[in-house]
Amino acid sequence: MPKPFIIPVFIPNAGCPHHCAFCNQRPITGADDRLISPEKIELIADHFLDFKKENRGTVQIAFYGGNFLGLKTDYMLSLLDASSKLVKKGRVDSIRFSTRPDTIVKENLEIISRFPVSTIEIGVQSMDNEVLQKSERGHTCQETEHAFVMLKKAKDANNTKYQTGAQLMVGLPGDDESKCLASCRSIAKMQPDFVRIYPTVVIDGSLLAKWYKSGEYSPMPLEKAVTLVKKIYLIFTKRKIKVIRMGLQASSDLEKGSTVLAGPYHPAFGHMVFSEIFLDKAEKILNMGNIHHDDILIKVHPASISKMRGLKNKNIVILKEKYKIKNIRIVSDPGIGIDDCAITFP
Repeated sequence: MPKPFIIPVFIPNAGCPHHCAFCNQRPITGADDRLISPEKIELIADHFLDFKKENRGTVQIAFYGGNFLGLKTDYMLSLLDASSKLVKKGRVDSIRFSTRPDTIVKENLEIISRFPVSTIEIGVQSMDNEVLQKSERGHTCQETEHAFVMLKKAKDANNTKYQTGAQLMVGLPGDDESKCLASCRSIAKMQPDFVRIYPTVVIDGSLLAKWYKSGEYSPMPLEKAVTLVKKIYLIFTKRKIKVIRMGLQASSDLEKGSTVLAGPYHPAFGHMVFSEIFLDKAEKILNMGNIHHDDILIKVHPASISKMRGLKNKNIVILKEKYKIKNIRIVSDPGIGIDDCAITFP
């Protein structure tokens, strides 16, 4: 299925009962702190629809950067009403938003059931109560579990079940690899339709930045974060749960250097994860043979060539050095699965 065409509407920190330790949405979203007016929804849609390609899937207005169900009811209704008008005009198919697990309550679900909301993402972040407390999330993992139970039972305006998503962060205060992997498995049991995985970075203006400067918090190194997210990705995909993002969305604000003070931020973070997965696949094949070859040919799907090579041909360099290979050629083969590779010895 084609990916949905997203029309993002940013509401940075709006509806949030407080600021979580890691959060400063303004530089992440590139938006200011002023609430978006409902009247601007159609203007935003006009702008993004100009870039829609014919082969893209359904069109969704998406509210990001805040706690949507935590907004004041009148304001939330005005945003839903403005978005619904675009659905009625046939310009947009549905609405999606992200929200905290403790806002998934009966009253809010009754409100949104009157509107064409199809997708709800929950900011889970962790399924460890100690990590949630140290990150000043203000909710528990039990509330997250309850939120997913409620969403699985709820129906939208068309009497259809909601598409549910979970957002997971790695490297939060008090977190470690075993806790991250345990959180991943707990989320998988709740059976979201998709997940996003974000490494924790130190954003200027956040409480985490204060802790970093005082030495109270040490961010996860980039390579360690890539390897951990790889393990999490494989757990989810093995359970047929789609991973739709790994790493923060690259933006000019994050690239400035003064916004991200420290931590595993890289504009190609997801690509690095995939490259490590392909490196593991190639090494597994080479280790099975245990035979030295001066020349090897690696076949991959055309869409996976860059993943097999790695950033700046990193995987090629590693394979040559580790297995004493003189020449490595990577060729495209549409017959190879998009997540697979094959190695021959010419």
